[in-house]
Amino acid sequence: MTRIAAVDGVLPAHRYHQREITDAFAAMRRPGAGAGAGAGAGAGAGAPERGRGMLDRLHAAACVRTRHLALPLERYAQLDGFGQANDLFIEEGLRLGEQALRNALDQAGLSAHDVAFVFATSVTGIAAPSLEARLAGRLGLRPDVKRVPVFGLGCAAGAAGLARVHDYLLGHPDQVAVLLSVELCSLTLQRGDISTQNMVAGALFGDGAAALVAVGRNHPRHQEYAGPEVVAGRSRLYPGTEGALGWDIRDGGFGIVLGAELPELVRLHVGEEVRSFLSAHDLKPDDITGWVCHPGGPKVLEALQETLGLSADSMEFAWRSLAKVGNLSSASVLHILRDTLDLRPPPPGSPGLMVALGPGIGSELVLLRW
Repeated sequence: MTRIAAVDGVLPAHRYHQREITDAFAAMRRPGAGAGAGAGAGAGAGAPERGRGMLDRLHAAACVRTRHLALPLERYAQLDGFGQANDLFIEEGLRLGEQALRNALDQAGLSAHDVAFVFATSVTGIAAPSLEARLAGRLGLRPDVKRVPVFGLGCAAGAAGLARVHDYLLGHPDQVAVLLSVELCSLTLQRGDISTQNMVAGALFGDGAAALVAVGRNHPRHQEYAGPEVVAGRSRLYPGTEGALGWDIRDGGFGIVLGAELPELVRLHVGEEVRSFLSAHDLKPDDITGWVCHPGGPKVLEALQETLGLSADSMEFAWRSLAKVGNLSSASVLHILRDTLDLRPPPPGSPGLMVALGPGIGSELVLLRW
């Protein structure tokens, strides 16, 4: 089986308490402004005074205490349009992505030249050449490295990326593959959008990157690593849910689509999907000793706990990550996997499950063996 050799998560240096971000949102409101990629300091920023109460309530209800932002908080008011925000995404994304990947390779005791395959994901910026191509020379990746840069899987891409790394290593069992996630959510939010969904997004999302290194079953160092094995993955699209989550691409950049029905869709579809997937491997939710769940928001986590009959302790690391750094889109599950391995690794040989949702709506499930 594929073995996870190392996983690392990194965050920008600019850390703020939720109240600081809320106040900055309110101060930067620009009635009628439609352009400009706002920031961690931008969601709800078009809200008039009468919307301040709603802004405060939404930010307080997000269960987020602190977040890290790509830029100093005061710089977000100076951003001028999607182009500038995307340039900053590339600049900061390269810095964080390089740091995450170097750290993970160092932890695994491997070099960039050992890497045969890179799955790179982001849904918060656009780059061509893609980020991993721009990093190849800096890191020393091989000229023949296989690359799959992905945009559009959104928050599900951390789990989907691990599953695709596993698929690759099943066919190339003596090789090394890496997963790279870079998400700078703060550079996407729209200052001129006074909608509730934009204010909710501005209350939840933070910035960060993560990298995971994995080796195939025939790699000479496979048995040396203490990380879990990847047993199997399952992807599922739920018809008729396309309008519940994603981007509305505008002249000013990425406009959030975040339907209020998302928690109910989790209850309707995801619990049954998880049980079906586990049953195919002769398992039940109660058998899982390590839940690595994307922290889509408090209502999504509560819906997942409810539909699977889980205790709050089962998702302790998801709740903790949401509080400390917010929703990091595809990077969140990798940060949570790292925390699980570092702080409370499950018993060897026991099953774990990674769960994430993204636009589609689609779910991504990855069965692990610790």
